[in-house]
Amino acid sequence: MDFNVKKLASDAGIFFTRAIQFTGEKFGQVEKTELDAHFENLLSRADSTKNWTEKIFRQTEVLLQPNPIDNTGSRIEEFLYEKLDRTVPSRPNNEELLGHYMQDAAKDFGPGTPYGSTLIKVGDCERRLGSVQREFLQTSAIGFLTPLRNFLEGDWRTISKERRLLENRRLDLDSCKARLKKAKLAESKAAAVPDFQETRPRNYVLSASASALWSEEVDKAEHELRVAQTEFDRQAEVTRLLLEGISSTHVNHLRCLHEFVEAQTAYYKQCHLHMQDLQKELDRFPNAFAGNPGHSMASGGSSPLDPASAVETDTLKIEEVQAPATGTRKAKVLYDYDAADTSELSLLADELITVYTVPGMDSDWLVGERGNQKGKVPVTYLELLS
Repeated sequence: MDFNVKKLASDAGIFFTRAIQFTGEKFGQVEKTELDAHFENLLSRADSTKNWTEKIFRQTEVLLQPNPIDNTGSRIEEFLYEKLDRTVPSRPNNEELLGHYMQDAAKDFGPGTPYGSTLIKVGDCERRLGSVQREFLQTSAIGFLTPLRNFLEGDWRTISKERRLLENRRLDLDSCKARLKKAKLAESKAAAVPDFQETRPRNYVLSASASALWSEEVDKAEHELRVAQTEFDRQAEVTRLLLEGISSTHVNHLRCLHEFVEAQTAYYKQCHLHMQDLQKELDRFPNAFAGNPGHSMASGGSSPLDPASAVETDTLKIEEVQAPATGTRKAKVLYDYDAADTSELSLLADELITVYTVPGMDSDWLVGERGNQKGKVPVTYLELLS
């Protein structure tokens, strides 16, 4: 207990001395040991590296996980698993969830309908995009974010600790310098020759005793100064070596940056390929809205269901077509359709009609009958029933 009390008192005294020195420096009342220009440049470079690395790290996290507020629960769960040294369970990302929703909706709407079949294709593509994104996030986290985090949480903390220790050593050194300066000034005053006419004989003895005491104080202050200077030089060298290691950090981060760019390039390339494949797959199937004259005119182009092209290629007269004895089927209308001319049959959603094919007719069209009405109808507007 005595040792702890003495140590506490000693630490309090050192802290108080440093506080006095620091306050005096701020008010310009005491001298301060300045570091050389090269050391100052190293400190400035290290601070700049830390600040920009932190900003790049935070913004990369935002890039890879755009909505941290929406994922607060997930992050807490990941933190708990990390503390328990357990593997974080895999969960679907936004693209994969969208793909699942689309495919579930297709099952509800009917996978045989144009909308349902398209939902299945787009949903499958979204799931593949989600898988590609998951791989990109893992690669970026390991190859880019982890080295930046290791620097901020490892190397930089060590540098900061040694810098604080160096600053304390400097304050101790300057305190010793100030104490030695005061001791020498007091010694010189005590050693000054007194005025024999104004000084009593008793004071000669006191003056000689004070001079001896200040001489001992000077010797003690010089010894403390030498010790403080040695500790300061040693700590300055340790800090210098750590600061010079920033160059190696830059080289390491440069390599990681190249890997991040390569991961991004591969990610966007795979996404582009998946979207191209999806577009080609969708282009192989007629658009359900292509047969509607309003949509065709708005798009400014022709389509397989364009009424004008159908009329040009089909020379059959609908009114002369007779329903075959076999091969007719019932069909449910999926969307409203306005006939473009007298050869077509207008449709209302959810109604049932009879349809059949005739030789020579475009495969994108069927002949539909509703009572005594007859006309061509687009296949993509229908759901064929058994």
